[in-house]
Amino acid sequence: MDINHTIQQIILLAPPFLLALTFHELAHGYVAWRLGDPTAKNAGRLTMNPLKHLDPLGVIAFVIMKIGWAKPVPIDPRYFKDPQKGMLLVALAGPGANVLLAIASALFLQIVIRLPAMPMFLLQPLAGMLVASIWINIMLAVFNCLPIPPLDGSKVLMGILPLEAARSYARLEPFGFIVLLVLFYTGIIPQIIGPIISFANNLLLG
Repeated sequence: MDINHTIQQIILLAPPFLLALTFHELAHGYVAWRLGDPTAKNAGRLTMNPLKHLDPLGVIAFVIMKIGWAKPVPIDPRYFKDPQKGMLLVALAGPGANVLLAIASALFLQIVIRLPAMPMFLLQPLAGMLVASIWINIMLAVFNCLPIPPLDGSKVLMGILPLEAARSYARLEPFGFIVLLVLFYTGIIPQIIGPIISFANNLLLG
């Protein structure tokens, strides 16, 4: 293993990864707060401090599998006028924030590479981080849209299912992590989301 290369990769990937996770969880908490739920705000999760959102297991998973997650923002749907619709909107906010951040990164990348007289020692790492930011945010958005508890996609699905069916589906959440591991290591998840991530990544990179 090339230690120098590994360190360079960590330095390159860490800032966009932390920013992507922070925006994702902040979006969940902010939308919940706007809908009347102060739980995330009271827990100190409406913040851009990434340390408040990090899940050690999610970070390790990103290093090993290149798929990661943050510590879920606490949400109490009893505060919402329509709990089912409220949870759907909160769930969509996270992936939506990552899509916006991916687009912003792509636009900023085009500006950076067109700047005159940009020193190479600045251009290469900055461009590398922006390219990584595009991929990481697309990955988080697509991965979290899978309809497997506790991912955001399951909350979206529960938001459109009939109430009793949504409650039954929610009972699968304790087994969700095991299901995710099985589907990942059997190659099913990479086969499903890989082409979508590659298509969106290539689209934004032009």
